[in-house]
Amino acid sequence: MTPSPRIPWRKSLSVRLLFTSMAIAAVSVGATAWLAVETTTRAIQEERGQVLSDDTDILRQLGGFAATHADWDGVQTLVRTLSRTTDRRIALTTETGLTIADSAAPGTALPARASATVEPLNTDTYTEPGAQLAGIDPRAVGPYLLPPAERAQVKTLAEKRLACMRRYGSDGSSSQSPSGRTVVTSDGGEATVPLQCADGELNTPTRTEMKALDELNALIVSCPDLEQGKGTPLAGAGIDLIPGFDTPASDSGRPLGQTQSCVDSARRTQLDPYVAPRARLFLGSLGRQPTGFNLSPANKAKIVGVTGLVLAVTVAMTAVVAIRLVRPLRALTAAAQQPPQRHARVAVTTKDETGYLAAAFNDLTARREQLEAQRKAMVSDIAHELRTPLTNIRGWLEVTRDGLLPPDPDLIASLHDEALLLQHIIDDLQDLAAVDAGTLRLHREPVGVDELVAQVVSAHRSRAEAAGIRLRTRTTPGLWLDADPVRMRQALGNLVANALRHTPADGTVTLTARQAGDLAVLTVEDTGGGIAPEDLPHVFERFWRAEKSRSRRTGGSGLGLSIVRQLVEAHGGTVTADSPPGAGAAFTVRLPLGPEPDSLSP
Repeated sequence: MTPSPRIPWRKSLSVRLLFTSMAIAAVSVGATAWLAVETTTRAIQEERGQVLSDDTDILRQLGGFAATHADWDGVQTLVRTLSRTTDRRIALTTETGLTIADSAAPGTALPARASATVEPLNTDTYTEPGAQLAGIDPRAVGPYLLPPAERAQVKTLAEKRLACMRRYGSDGSSSQSPSGRTVVTSDGGEATVPLQCADGELNTPTRTEMKALDELNALIVSCPDLEQGKGTPLAGAGIDLIPGFDTPASDSGRPLGQTQSCVDSARRTQLDPYVAPRARLFLGSLGRQPTGFNLSPANKAKIVGVTGLVLAVTVAMTAVVAIRLVRPLRALTAAAQQPPQRHARVAVTTKDETGYLAAAFNDLTARREQLEAQRKAMVSDIAHELRTPLTNIRGWLEVTRDGLLPPDPDLIASLHDEALLLQHIIDDLQDLAAVDAGTLRLHREPVGVDELVAQVVSAHRSRAEAAGIRLRTRTTPGLWLDADPVRMRQALGNLVANALRHTPADGTVTLTARQAGDLAVLTVEDTGGGIAPEDLPHVFERFWRAEKSRSRRTGGSGLGLSIVRQLVEAHGGTVTADSPPGAGAAFTVRLPLGPEPDSLSP
């Protein structure tokens, strides 16, 4: 049997399946990891952005409360409302740690550190949302808050200003400042306000504002940083104190930075009674587990899309590999289902395990076809072998029955020879059947090779002498076999009988025995006509003869050499035939050496 060829690892079915599984796993894991990272990162960013936005809004609203109230009374309602809206814990305490308001249950510990300080006179959380500016919160207006009548008066002036601007080809918009004053903003800036509309009425302070400005001026005059006796402080400041108008500037000569510091200090002193005291703001979670992470529709669509893509790639790769694997297997199945007499074969299209399986299937089909041909030939040969002696026996018996020939000793001897030939054929067939069925029993015992050779030569010497053939032996003493002596005499006897049959008169048959390593080598050589090279592979086949015309009486049954091979192989050995051109034939039996009997050991 031809050994299976080594499959290159690149074409190995197991390697391809492994790579396919690794590719599918890599795509799946990579896509899942990418989607998880992408979705989680975006969710975290959105969550952090939302928390920052909520915290800024909380600080802005609490800063607005502090800027418009003289104390923190009533802030608890705002704190609870903001806590419900933002899902955050909000707590306000004084500088000494006294709780002002808290959205959590009483006794709940505060976070480790304050998130911010609510101080409207030093932090501006209104002018630029999202940032904490160092300055006075514009919502802290205190005495500058206009009463309803003055609000209406300023609003009328603002509408008059807008109407005038539009008459002269300009435009703008109006808005209300925290103090209630209506402010007009030109689309192109103040420089674009027509001169006809710049009457100064809108920018003139109201009675309430003038009163507050007088108070502020008195506070500024007492500022120790100002040089005394250099004009009105506000007149030289050039600083916007009230949204909507500028205080007139002069050439007082005071440094702007010095004036600004005094003005800011005076404003904080003036506004302090109107705003809530400084407080610390604590922000944290509410202490309960999140209600769950809900994916957005876009993220859900991404997950579904990536899952579908991975599934499609997996199905496609699996389908391609499965089709390539199943196609030759289906071809093998179809060939195996064909009627036995057709001996169908399959095409070998690959060089992997499937391709080698197809090649092995074709070899098996060829061997089966050969065995089928041999079986048919053997049945025909058996019928022919049995028909000839039976026909002879029947013919002689019918002639004797009809009284045409007396049953003399010659006739009885002829019938006996035909019966012996039948018995010989039947015995050979029984031996082959036993070997094929695995029921041939070997009674092993130590057998001396020189004694075995002597017995075989003794059994065939008379026949050799009758045919004028010299029978010689050459043996190496001391060789032992663990074998069945009867079967080994039968095997060697068949080889010697075959050699005598094909050796002409005055020829020589030589039986030798020697040792080669751990094997005993027995060779039967003759000086006959030899075997043609094309016939050598068939000499051990059943009922095979090189000369088809030879009779069974002179050519044997055609089963002797086949029996020899079966018996030698049953003993774990091998038998080969060789025939150099013009030098006769040589049959060599190689058997494992056995141990020497204990009785012969020194």
